[in-house]
Amino acid sequence: MNPYVNRCWLTDEALYIKYHDEEWGVPVHDDQKLFEFLVLDGFQAGLSWWIVLQRREKFRDAFDQFDAKKIAKYSKPDLNRLQNNSGIIKNKAKIAATVTNAKLFLEIQKEFGSFDKFIWQFVNGKTIVNSFRSLAEVPAETEESRAMSKELRKRGFKFVGPTICYAFMQAAGIVNDHLVSCYRFREINSLISILNSQCTRGKKDA
Repeated sequence: MNPYVNRCWLTDEALYIKYHDEEWGVPVHDDQKLFEFLVLDGFQAGLSWWIVLQRREKFRDAFDQFDAKKIAKYSKPDLNRLQNNSGIIKNKAKIAATVTNAKLFLEIQKEFGSFDKFIWQFVNGKTIVNSFRSLAEVPAETEESRAMSKELRKRGFKFVGPTICYAFMQAAGIVNDHLVSCYRFREINSLISILNSQCTRGKKDA
């Protein structure tokens, strides 16, 4: 954690800096990780990401490390347990939505082979790289997040509005919204180039 580099966010919170430096904007293709971000961004609705981030480990413990197969089987006692868990955000609607979304998540995996394949189709499989110079330029939602939200809602998902979907896209590296002045902007673009090359080679080999 280098204090002498430019970052998107002005914060001295070590947890926030670690998240920014190591996760935010990095392309995610692991289904369980994608589900984790989808759940956490749903819980963020109406709140700040910092509130959720501070409770992330408690969320992982409470929701079986975001194993969708286990969450989809949660019954009333599980819902009661979660609603009385002081370590997470005790929002009844969001907790119930997580179980609903887990079931629908599994349906998408069955239909598409993976949730990764489904969710990345909204950007044609490649990270959208923006070149924002200030946080004021970063949108709350985009055409892609609106399309994603519409499709997820049609399938029955809850807490997946366009703004939530865009926050999810940022977290999962479906868009690179690091400011051009941030040291991670170029690092992630380099990673994207490598991933795109691997994807191209994979298609040729297939």
